[in-house]
Amino acid sequence: MSRALLVIDVQQEFFTGKLPVSYPRGSLHRITEAMDAARKNGVPVVVIQHTSLYPDSQTFQRWSNEWELHPEIARRPHDLHIEKNRPGSFTDTSLEGWLREKGIDTVAITGYMTQMCCDTTAKQALHLGFQVEFLSDATGTLSLGNAFGSIPAKELHRNILIIQSAFRSRVMTTAEWIKQLGAEATVQTK
Repeated sequence: MSRALLVIDVQQEFFTGKLPVSYPRGSLHRITEAMDAARKNGVPVVVIQHTSLYPDSQTFQRWSNEWELHPEIARRPHDLHIEKNRPGSFTDTSLEGWLREKGIDTVAITGYMTQMCCDTTAKQALHLGFQVEFLSDATGTLSLGNAFGSIPAKELHRNILIIQSAFRSRVMTTAEWIKQLGAEATVQTK
């Protein structure tokens, strides 16, 4: 198995902007733990940054403070940086070609938001024939409400994890993922 870690949209918009991620608490710390473990174990890290296509958008405007990567992500090394304009990280980007060129068959999903860009990217990956590891505590969301009702962040997050698991993603915690990396590294050195 050859994997890459995808760090999706960990941008200031989710911390200081209009879309503050509230669940699960500590998701940023677990994302950085996953990035550090990936680097330590030779797993390529892909940082993905969302940019709005719409000049009148209230979020993700290129070069705004909220568009910037969170400093904890920006300061860590990565192997590829991709800018995207749609929820799916594979749509109109070089991601699929880069993964195939590197012989990667598995992607680990981290980032924001669970129900939008993380879920969409995971489903795209599965449709393209990649295996998916969805890190349950290194993805996050916020409570949503509109004319059709409202859903608390915790419930929304849990529902997406259930759907991802049913859709054939391997849903696991960051600690489980890091432990798996260590176990695979031990097997490879024997």
